[in-house]
Amino acid sequence: MTYVPRLKSKYKDEIRTALKDKFQYKSVMQVPKLEKIAINQGVGAATTDKKLIDVAINEMTTITGQQAVASKSKKDISNFKLRKNMPVGVRVTLRDNTMYEFLDRLIAVALPRIRDFKGINDKGFDGKGNYTLGITEQIIFPEINIDKINKIMGMDITFVTSATNDVEALELLKQFGLPFKNQTPTNNG
Repeated sequence: MTYVPRLKSKYKDEIRTALKDKFQYKSVMQVPKLEKIAINQGVGAATTDKKLIDVAINEMTTITGQQAVASKSKKDISNFKLRKNMPVGVRVTLRDNTMYEFLDRLIAVALPRIRDFKGINDKGFDGKGNYTLGITEQIIFPEINIDKINKIMGMDITFVTSATNDVEALELLKQFGLPFKNQTPTNNG
């Protein structure tokens, strides 16, 4: 038997039927699902120090368990000493088992390690069922050794769902266990 991540089996066994009953779907195929998690980290200081991109790639790869790639600038901006195709960030897109593994570690281990954590804000929805969460420090992940960090950097984590609106997406992410602060979403989708 092959290994199935905990949250993947939880989605198939519990979350799908709970959402089907709550939103009165006719088929389980209509139930929204988590399609991918995109993680992005801007490294603006990399225009002056080239080693920062390599450090960020290594950290992101360690955190996610999947090889991260550098994001390159699209055009020249002289005020920022930026040339076209210079690396300015790091990104990785997680799908299937690695996505569920990362989500499990984010909910169970990383988010509770944030100082004075009272829950995540539910204002990060885009109106089309996707949610973006900003993290200010990469040191909340246990894979990162705090002694080897020379620069604290934040990252954006985007949860891309198949939900058609924010209410369905919020309920899906709540079912997975994301700790939202206030529980009153506005549906602008």
